[in-house]
Amino acid sequence: MWLSSGLAGALQAGGIAVVLGLALSLATHGLARPSGWREGTAIGVAFVLALLLGAGVDAWDLFYLSIVRLESPFAIRETLAAIHDPGSLGTRVVFEFIGAGAGVMLGWWLWMLGARARRGPPRDAP
Repeated sequence: MWLSSGLAGALQAGGIAVVLGLALSLATHGLARPSGWREGTAIGVAFVLALLLGAGVDAWDLFYLSIVRLESPFAIRETLAAIHDPGSLGTRVVFEFIGAGAGVMLGWWLWMLGARARRGPPRDAP
């Protein structure tokens, strides 16, 4: 795997999720007006897509580890061998979720700044 192990890998995964969230937020806000979406719909769609793309595999692995019956050393070894850095899986998932949310909100903020700049200053401003 190309991610580092431990906290460094979690930070890298979170950074990737931030970039994904930012890109998807800007994309969904660009599609929102022609599609008739409200602001919350664009944010929600961007967040769900960022979570699926940025944290989907790690979140699934974490969910799978919590429900699968690991009753033999062979099953444990095989399951953990398929996961990159299983010792930091929970940390990586948390950082990916936070990164996705931060990226989407950053994209919304940038979109609002751009919309305000296109509109110009308020008419009642001095």
